[in-house]
Amino acid sequence: MSEAGKIVEGKPVSASRVTMTHLVQPTEANPLGSVHGGVIMRLVDEVGAVAAIRHARRPVVTAAVDRLSFRSPVSVGNLLILKASVNFVGRTSMEVGVRVEAEDLPTGQVTHTSSAYLVYVALDDQGRPSPVPPLIPETDEDRRRMAEAEFRRRLRLMKLGHEKEGLSRPPQ
Repeated sequence: MSEAGKIVEGKPVSASRVTMTHLVQPTEANPLGSVHGGVIMRLVDEVGAVAAIRHARRPVVTAAVDRLSFRSPVSVGNLLILKASVNFVGRTSMEVGVRVEAEDLPTGQVTHTSSAYLVYVALDDQGRPSPVPPLIPETDEDRRRMAEAEFRRRLRLMKLGHEKEGLSRPPQ
C-alpha cells in the first residue's frame, strides 16, 4: 500500500529497461587511448538512475554501488551501449543491473566491457525515502536476476549490520 493507503500496482521489469549510447571522445581517454574508468562509472550511474526513476516515477539517489567490474578496455571512437533494468525492489530501494558494451564502429564488433549493480532510493517531495511499486518479473531471466539480487541485498544488509556494530567484516 502507498502512503495514502491505496494499493500500489506492481510494474514489469520491461517498464524500467533503458538503453543509452555514448560515443567515446578523446577528452575522456588516458594517454593510452582508453576511456577513464570514472567516465564509465558516471554513465553507469546515469543509466541506472533513469531505470530506477522509470520504475518509481520519483526522483532517486544512489545509495550504493554494489559491484562494478571492468572486463576490457574501451577505446576512443567506440560507441558505448549501456543497458539497465531494475532487478529487485525493496520498500524504498531498488537494485539496478547495468551492462556496458563497446561497439567498434568500423568493424561492428561488440564487446562486453563492464557490469554493475547499483542501489537507488526513491524520494518523496520532502526528500525522504518513498515506497516504490513491487517488481513483476516477466521472464525466466527476470526471475533469475531477481533471485540473485535478493541474495546480494541480504549480503549488503548483513555487512551493513556488522559495520554498524564496529566490525570490519563478518565473523568467520
